[in-house]
Amino acid sequence: MNDWVTAKLGDICEVVRGGSPRPIMDFVTDSPDGVNWLKIGDVSEHDKYFTHSAERIKKSGIVKSREVRKGDLILSNSMSFGRVFITLIDGYIHDGWLRLRNNEDLLDREYLYYFLSSDLAQNQFKAVATGSVVNNLKSDTVKAVEIDLPPLAEQRSIAGILSALDDKIANNSKINHRLEQMAQAIFKSWFVDFEPWGGVMPEDWETTSLSALCSLISRGITPKYVDQGEQIVINQKCIRDHQVVLGPSRFHEPKTPNDKWLQYGDVLVNSTGQGTLGRAAQWLESLTNVTVDSHVSIVRPSTPQYVYYLGLFVTGKEKEIEAMAAGSTGQTELSRERLGSLLLLQPKSEQLEEFNKLVAPLMTQIVTNNHESERLASLRDVVLPKLMSGELSIPID
Repeated sequence: MNDWVTAKLGDICEVVRGGSPRPIMDFVTDSPDGVNWLKIGDVSEHDKYFTHSAERIKKSGIVKSREVRKGDLILSNSMSFGRVFITLIDGYIHDGWLRLRNNEDLLDREYLYYFLSSDLAQNQFKAVATGSVVNNLKSDTVKAVEIDLPPLAEQRSIAGILSALDDKIANNSKINHRLEQMAQAIFKSWFVDFEPWGGVMPEDWETTSLSALCSLISRGITPKYVDQGEQIVINQKCIRDHQVVLGPSRFHEPKTPNDKWLQYGDVLVNSTGQGTLGRAAQWLESLTNVTVDSHVSIVRPSTPQYVYYLGLFVTGKEKEIEAMAAGSTGQTELSRERLGSLLLLQPKSEQLEEFNKLVAPLMTQIVTNNHESERLASLRDVVLPKLMSGELSIPID
């Protein structure tokens, strides 16, 4: 570490805050005068790169400080405080973002990303953040944050190790997406297009409701949260892209575990609010110390033969489920009665058994890939601060 130096971020990269949000009339959908308008809702907390924006904004009148270019880093300074992304698109940002542009002669972009993501930076951010309700980061305070810098070649090697782990995690996610698409295609072939039966629904099948094939449709618990505990509570942030991620979950101190503790095959459906309502994922783990909070509904198949059938049915109905919600803006709710009223077919047991033989290996592989990604993420989180503090050294070619 003799050749490492400590620098302030403001000395090795440009730190600029975005501009104020624009009026709704300045948003455009498809216009040559429109440019990308980057919002926190366009990315998930597990993303590394900012790859697309859902909205575009007029170029006219935009101040230069709002501009971001491909390769810039953006750091959220209020909502979802401290999240950082590398932009792969040009665009503009509002005042909820800080834009960081590194001096390439002194600082590797990927190294900066991993530093900003680490506790080494996050703890400094929290210490200097202002605001009584929502944390805020000013550009001057971020400029004053200190970073340990090895030579540029070593920065790149450190970032390369961490990127390799993230790339494998991202690849697992892509594989899982394809596996789920395959399972959904089989589901559609069998239970929508009836291809194994010549395109005609078997005469002995019946139309029924979701509730008729379930032993439980219920909201989760009202938790008593604790900093550490044995019981895990899943919330709406944990359910995204048909996957359950325990990262945003919290611990709970239960009085007595009950039937709302998750069982293998339970389907979880976000059931309150806007934006996340309707998102669904299936719990395919053997853990027995996990439940959900009252903003999530549990849909439990009545028998094991319905597990994959109902899981693929519900996760394929997210838009329809979202439309079933009732209530005023910001107060939308999905009742268990409405959820249970979804109509579907009831195939015979022997047909479900054959379907399960096709689908089970796909779902099992998804779980295996998720477990590998969790191990890789844990390894990354352990070695990241050691690499960036110099505690763990790496050879440089």
